[in-house]
Amino acid sequence: MKKLTLMAVAVLALSGVLHLASVQLDRAGGATDGNTFYFYNWGDYIDPELLEKFEEETGYRVVYETFDSNEAMYTKVQQGGTAYDLVIPSEYMIDRMIQEDMLMELDHSRIEGMDNLVKDFLDQPFDPGNRYSIPYFWGTLGIVYNETLIDGESLDSWDDLWSPALKESVMLIDGAREVMGLSLQSLGYSLNSTNDQALQEAADKLDGLVPSVKAIVADEIKTYMIQEEASVAVTFSGEAADMMWENEKLHYVLPEEGSNLWFDNMVIPKTAQNPDAAYAFINFMLEPENAAQNADYIGYSTPNEAAMELLPEETISDEQFYPSEETMDRLEVYENLGPEYLGIYNDLFLEFKIQRN
Repeated sequence: MKKLTLMAVAVLALSGVLHLASVQLDRAGGATDGNTFYFYNWGDYIDPELLEKFEEETGYRVVYETFDSNEAMYTKVQQGGTAYDLVIPSEYMIDRMIQEDMLMELDHSRIEGMDNLVKDFLDQPFDPGNRYSIPYFWGTLGIVYNETLIDGESLDSWDDLWSPALKESVMLIDGAREVMGLSLQSLGYSLNSTNDQALQEAADKLDGLVPSVKAIVADEIKTYMIQEEASVAVTFSGEAADMMWENEKLHYVLPEEGSNLWFDNMVIPKTAQNPDAAYAFINFMLEPENAAQNADYIGYSTPNEAAMELLPEETISDEQFYPSEETMDRLEVYENLGPEYLGIYNDLFLEFKIQRN
């Protein structure tokens, strides 16, 4: 997996500022041309060389902006002040955006390379027939641990996080669905439960996890684990891959009770000003060479079966990141629970965070 040096990070950061400035200038001028492609993506979620390659091959100028949560992305797209041509939401948010008529229905006659995708990752319940979205990356939520810092503790299940031996040792990702979900699954419930009693049981169980929690953070988890400032973390598979690349003492496991299987897909908002560029980019990313390069750089699992043939054997045979069929059967995709239960999940998670602080 390709890694960034500090100097490269600084250059990319400056580049991002310049791109943002150009976006603001374009908008201030009130006009854009057909050669500009506005792309809204998660942070550090594409190889920058691919953006340059896309510009060179197509003639489009890429203006790239990033977000750090589905909710932040949703709010900005909904407000309509920015005419993004392509966005990368997760499955439950795609469902919501479809229901709220925020996405263009795709013209599949303009898409090349759908046959390269793993069939099991198509026609998902959040977008039957892939009428609105095309897979970009997929992955899991699991536990990463430092073998030298856990004193022989077993970490095979969510329940293990409650071990007294892990006092002030566990880093949790700052997400209501993730934290409530792991507690629900530890009790044998679905991470999409809308059973009020089950949700309260999960919240009550989280109370007992407070002594184990070192911090509830986002991207900082990676630094903590690499620098051995924490021994255990709940994180996403691609983040775990990054950590393991930097520190060979780290390992990633999928809990035996099950976990989250997530998908991030490419969509075209209805407010897009240049759908032609969006289709060009979708086709570009469906090319096996480009998908393989992106997966190798980012560390997340590619849904592109043809691209998998171009990746190292040790990558695609690693069941931490390309799980067996048996393991996949225990994974659940987040569902759009609707505003009422999303609010309940958020409220219960907030109560847990307040206890931790």
